[in-house]
Amino acid sequence: MKDNSERINQLIAFDKEFLKDYNLIAGIDEVGRGAIAGPVCAAAVVLNFNIPISEYIDDSKILTVKQREQAAHFIMKKSICFAYSFIENNIIDKINILQASLEAMQYAVTNLKIKPDLLLIDGNYYKNGTIPFRTIINGDAKSISIASASIIAKVHRDKFMKEIAHKMYPEYDFFSNKGYGTKKHYEAILKYGPCPIHRNTFLKKLYKRNETNLF
Repeated sequence: MKDNSERINQLIAFDKEFLKDYNLIAGIDEVGRGAIAGPVCAAAVVLNFNIPISEYIDDSKILTVKQREQAAHFIMKKSICFAYSFIENNIIDKINILQASLEAMQYAVTNLKIKPDLLLIDGNYYKNGTIPFRTIINGDAKSISIASASIIAKVHRDKFMKEIAHKMYPEYDFFSNKGYGTKKHYEAILKYGPCPIHRNTFLKKLYKRNETNLF
């Protein structure tokens, strides 16, 4: 991996502006909103800014699998605390993906062993009545704390989809698609019908388009 020190320093500097007014900040992010199967996963991370921070931490979407795993190992071992939470597909179908994502974020924050003074949240909306927060659009590309949360959420959701979901329902190849709507994934749904971890509210367009009774 090429030298990423300048990029890391930019992400750290962003967060350190908030540390002028707050002692502990937690980055919050979620993954899996756009998937058609499996849970949404949110994570909260409180980094230790008094030690060198791994060069692999960045927006999880631009990292390789190996880089994400190395970054996640550092975060889980060296952060002050971290937590993550899943909201399952049946709840997503019941309350919608936005509300499910917000609930996952709130559970992740609640599960932190140490209460932060400020939450830095990826996106433009959040609801929380007890801890001050800032919403940051594209926060996983701006904040080292949010980037760390995106990595933890991504690694743990991918692990679930590859090691549990794929073994239960191998015909959908969750190992490769992680529950996202690839061409082969849609073809498998049309062939076998949806499985218990598919988000039925996300499949309505497919159902209408193919005039197939999937449900």
